[in-house]
Amino acid sequence: MAKYLLLKHYRGAPAAVNDVPMEQWTPEEISAHVQYMRDFAARLEATGEFVDSQALAPEGTFVRYDGEGRPPVTDGPFAETKDLIAGWMIIDVDSHERAVELAGELSAAPGAGGKPIHEWLELRPFLGAQSTTTECTFK
Repeated sequence: MAKYLLLKHYRGAPAAVNDVPMEQWTPEEISAHVQYMRDFAARLEATGEFVDSQALAPEGTFVRYDGEGRPPVTDGPFAETKDLIAGWMIIDVDSHERAVELAGELSAAPGAGGKPIHEWLELRPFLGAQSTTTECTFK
């Protein structure tokens, strides 16, 4: 099994086909979208492929270390960033092909007018364990 992170972006990703911002959706459209996400996660939980998911608020703060004894430096979020994440889901699947299949299905969540969003999702594999030995053959 391999873990993948599915990232939903507020902005920065290519535009979705049904590109109507969520703040313009009706309450019913939002409920249908959230229910689709819950049903998708429940189905993956039943197959053992679901790990976790969360929605994130659009606001945030960048923080960095500023030296011993000094408070952290904060700023942001930076408006130009393409990494403003709306939410994420972690899946644990048998193959990259399965991860792509599930990301495509999640992209079909309904949006404005009840039509699929066809949004772009970022699919990122977890970094695997690195081998500390090299296999050698001596003759």
